[in-house]
Amino acid sequence: MAETPTFQSIQAQLRSGRPAPVYILHGEEGYYIDALSHAFEELVAEADRDFNLTILYAPQTEPAQVIDACKRYPMMADRQVVILRETQSGFSGRISATNYLKALAGYVASPSPTTVLCICFRGAEAKCAEFFRSLTKGRGVNFQSKKLNERNIGPAIAGFVKERGLNIEPKALAMLSEYVGTDLSRLYNEVGKLTVSLGPGAMITPEAIERNIGISKDYNSFELVTALANHDTARAFTIVRYFASNPKNNPVQPLCATLFNYFSNLLIAWYSRDKSEHALMEALGFRWPVQLKDITAGMRFYGPWQVVEIIGLLRRFDANSKGNGSRLDPYDLLNDLVFHILNPIGEKAVDL
Repeated sequence: MAETPTFQSIQAQLRSGRPAPVYILHGEEGYYIDALSHAFEELVAEADRDFNLTILYAPQTEPAQVIDACKRYPMMADRQVVILRETQSGFSGRISATNYLKALAGYVASPSPTTVLCICFRGAEAKCAEFFRSLTKGRGVNFQSKKLNERNIGPAIAGFVKERGLNIEPKALAMLSEYVGTDLSRLYNEVGKLTVSLGPGAMITPEAIERNIGISKDYNSFELVTALANHDTARAFTIVRYFASNPKNNPVQPLCATLFNYFSNLLIAWYSRDKSEHALMEALGFRWPVQLKDITAGMRFYGPWQVVEIIGLLRRFDANSKGNGSRLDPYDLLNDLVFHILNPIGEKAVDL
C-alpha cells in the first residue's frame, strides 16, 4: 500500500470486500487491534464460520500449525479467514515473539490467495526485520496501533464524532477529552451513546454531554481553568467546593493534569516570539481560535515568572495529593492550591 494504513483505511478495505492476504496489527493501543480483529471475523458470513473462520492463539499454536491452517482451501466460499491472537507472547515459552514471526515469514512472502491471515500482536511493537520484508513482498498490510497522548486525543475525538455523522462544540470536545482521557474504548462507548440519543447530524453541546453522560457543564476542570484565567475568585472557590462535595466524580489527579496543561501552555504563549492568533494556535497545537480565549485572559493576570511559580505549586500539589509529604485531605490541598494560584508572587517581574 502506498499510504501508511490507518484504522479507517483498513476498515474501508474490508468493507470493500477486497482485503489484502496478510495483515499484522501491532502496537500499544489495544482498542484498534481488537476492533479490527472483530472486523476480520465479519468477513465470513455467520453461517460459514464453522468452516471458513479459524481463530488461533499463538501461545497454544506452533507456527507450522498456523501455516497449515492458512494453506487449507475454503469450503464452498471464495476465501477463508485465519486470525492469530496473542502473538506477542510467542509459543508456550519455547519460541519468542520475534522468532514466531520469523517462522511465519516464508508463508507471508507468498500467501495463499484464498486466505486472509490477521496477526494480532497486542500491547507492543512487533520487531522482526525478516517478517516485515516478507510482508512487503507478499503485499501484506502493516498496521501499528499507537497510543494516543494528551495532544492528539482532541483531534481523535473530533474525527470519530465526524465519522458518526455528528458535530461537536469546542467546549463539549474539551469536556469529553478530559472525561475519557486516552481510553479509546471508553471514548467510542460514550460517543456511541450520544449518537443513539441525538441522532444523525446533531451538534454535541455541553448540555448534551451533561444530559447523556453525566459530566457537569458548569462544574468541571475546564470551568475552573476559565475562572482562574479570568481571576474570578468567587467562581473558582465555588467550583472547588462542588468538587469537594462530589469527590467520586471529580478526582484531583486528572484535575491537576488539566491545570498543569493550561499553565504550561500559558508559559509557551508568553515565550512565543510571535503572539498573533495564528502563531499562538500553531505553537500550542490548537484547532479553533476559541481555544485561545483562556490563554489570552490568563496573560492579563499572570506574568511569566508567576506562571513558573504556579507550575511549581502544581508539582508539589500532585505529590502531596498522593500522600507524598502530606496527609491532608486532597480537597483541602486543592483549596490551598487555588488560593496560591490566584495570589502568585513570582520571583521577579518580567515584561515580555
